[in-house]
Amino acid sequence: MSIVFADPSIARQNFLKRPFALKHGLADNVLFSLPRLVQLAQGMPRDAIEYSSGKVAVGAKAEDIPKIDMAAEAVIKSIETANAWLVIKRVERDPAYKAMLEQFVQEANAAAGLPRTAYSDVEGFIFVSSARATTPFHIDMEENILIQIKGDKFLRTFDNEDRALVGEAEMEISPSVHRNRKYEEWFESRATLHTLKPGDAVHMPYTIPHWVSTGDTYSISMAMTWKTPEVKRLNKIRLMNGTLRRYGLPQRPPGAAPHWDALKVVAHDIGQGALAPLRKSETLRRVLRGLIYGRKANYYLQAKQGM
Repeated sequence: MSIVFADPSIARQNFLKRPFALKHGLADNVLFSLPRLVQLAQGMPRDAIEYSSGKVAVGAKAEDIPKIDMAAEAVIKSIETANAWLVIKRVERDPAYKAMLEQFVQEANAAAGLPRTAYSDVEGFIFVSSARATTPFHIDMEENILIQIKGDKFLRTFDNEDRALVGEAEMEISPSVHRNRKYEEWFESRATLHTLKPGDAVHMPYTIPHWVSTGDTYSISMAMTWKTPEVKRLNKIRLMNGTLRRYGLPQRPPGAAPHWDALKVVAHDIGQGALAPLRKSETLRRVLRGLIYGRKANYYLQAKQGM
């Protein structure tokens, strides 16, 4: 049975290019019940779960976001009163979520006329948010369809080619740099508002700037993400650029120096190949992030009281 409902003509015209609305059939799926999400969280490594207070400004800086001194499972169980925002990352590690995610992404790409070979790296991120919570202004480095499961969510998207909003340097990738981006009130005049209710979804292409708020009840939603070959290449270059910038070596954006881009892709692949065996351990992942990118690379593992 299909779980993605999209107008093929709209999908073909806008897919991977600009945000557009579609529908889904997962709002009543038991995988999104709070008890099942608690079970999911209990089976995930700690660095796959991030949570903090949901009472933050749209342009909140990393150091200004209060942490919550509670276990992730407790946050989910008390989400109606916790004033919190929580994300469980890469839920495809659980076979049930993986099957649902892969079906969704395949159907979405098929609606746009794209074959299974057009993408890879299918990953899922589940968000559990208290009422009137805010996810600050940021960009994501994958192709993404955000689906709404419970409650209302208000999504503001912006032009991802508007460098007045997000500069090229801010599109670099570095674990030592928090994902939130600088936000100014005038940005809002360039926003497109999407109101999502259970059963609604919005496709957000690669690097679309956006911020999110929830309605008067708690919210559950999921980002269905994947990468095209071009996105994977750009992310390798942007990670190398972000890493080199950390060591005082600012780089030109992707496309400005193709030969250097090619060398960065090769260097990335060699480095990732060497580190891959070590990254299987959660403890070693933390150590490696800290050694290469500094203490801030593990910011989401630090718990501070901030209810």
